Amino acid sequence: MTEELLLVGNVEESAKKAAQWLINRKPIRKLIDWGISFSLWPPHLTTSCCGTEFGAFAAARFDGERFGLLPFSSARQSNLLVIEGTMTRKMARAARIVWEQMPEPKYVISMGACSLEGGIFWNSYNTVLPSEIGIPVDIYLPGCPTRPEAIARGLLMLQKKIRNHEISK
Repeated sequence: MTEELLLVGNVEESAKKAAQWLINRKPIRKLIDWGISFSLWPPHLTTSCCGTEFGAFAAARFDGERFGLLPFSSARQSNLLVIEGTMTRKMARAARIVWEQMPEPKYVISMGACSLEGGIFWNSYNTVLPSEIGIPVDIYLPGCPTRPEAIARGLLMLQKKIRNHEISK
């Protein structure tokens, strides 16, 4: 027996239900997920020295745009937050504000030993981890600093997770 959708009552509510039903059909959902996975726009938010490696990834040699990554200037139009290394308490407040301003679906890549476990600053009173400020991380990239090749691999892993619905957003 096929799945049926009953549209009765308010026309606007029925139209919203029909649109949601159509969007969640497999071919259309796969197309939307493909589009999202190749439209990852991180805001310019450099927290530490890993930012130079992220800049190298976006430059001509590694060309982050061919992976669908285009750094953007506004948090309200971006969907990927890249936490680049050490995050101090002061920068953590700014990162949290940027995270809250980003529209859904939103994703986080945390790169560098400092953002994973504190790195060389693990015993500092001023260093915080993304989990301590309530930012859920989808992909962790190790290294000090994380190489551009690792960033490319992490981005491909994130795209695969998006397309396979392994991230529940």
